[in-house]
Amino acid sequence: MLSESTHTKKNVDLHIHTTFSDGASTVKEVFEAAHSKGISAISITDHDCTDAYPLAFELGAQLDIEVIPGVELSSEIDGTDIHVLGYFIDVENPVLVRKIDEMKDARYYRAKKIVENLNKQGIDLRFETVLSIAGLGAIGRPHIAAAMLKEELVYSFREAFDKYIGYGSTAYVEKLKMHPKEVFDLVKQAGGVPVLAHPGVTHVDERILEFIREGLQGIEVYHTEHPASAERHYTRIAKKHHLAISGGSDFHSSNQNRSEIGIPQVPYATVSSLKDKREGIL
Repeated sequence: MLSESTHTKKNVDLHIHTTFSDGASTVKEVFEAAHSKGISAISITDHDCTDAYPLAFELGAQLDIEVIPGVELSSEIDGTDIHVLGYFIDVENPVLVRKIDEMKDARYYRAKKIVENLNKQGIDLRFETVLSIAGLGAIGRPHIAAAMLKEELVYSFREAFDKYIGYGSTAYVEKLKMHPKEVFDLVKQAGGVPVLAHPGVTHVDERILEFIREGLQGIEVYHTEHPASAERHYTRIAKKHHLAISGGSDFHSSNQNRSEIGIPQVPYATVSSLKDKREGIL
């Protein structure tokens, strides 16, 4: 592996999704893209799923890319979705594995119920189409939207969400609810560092102090939808409260959210920040 002093000269991407959740690229394709761009470290953070590992470790070793084991877990508070990134987790931790299995099952039955609701409204979507698009990964509403698009039941992802499967829409089904504190605790007991994902998107600044008291240890400063002003804002918050800093593209597919692996440019210092927090230095 490259030395840390060498890594500091290169960028990283600590927020990437694959076909194991709602991404369009395989694990191998993600690593090939990262390697072609000279990215020194990545974390695959699939939603409620760690199936990208251990293949990710193998590919990282082959391509000389440092792999930070990660996951993006869903939680909710007062009707607001709060996504938490867990870094340096033990992906084989039995408590974490059991909870992720529970969340996968909940996603499956939720998706099935959403399709049933669509069918009751005369939308002739087949659940088999959703499963074929989701593959082996955790099923999410983007898979349902993609299935509706494939079967020509809607004209766009936006229409699928706005008219049928978005929050409060006619076919919407509540998901398995976890409080953010439960997620912070889950990540930490698996040896990881819990980080608040894309706060500039979820607009929960007023809760950050509360989250810190409940166990939050980091904040995602760099993100596709964070302008420079947001990066400065969340860097100030991180420094003031001694939080680790992370960042990444939140890559799903080039078409879905206009993100690309390696954009925005995230310095290797973020990895060092997470390591320091994990080791109790910060």
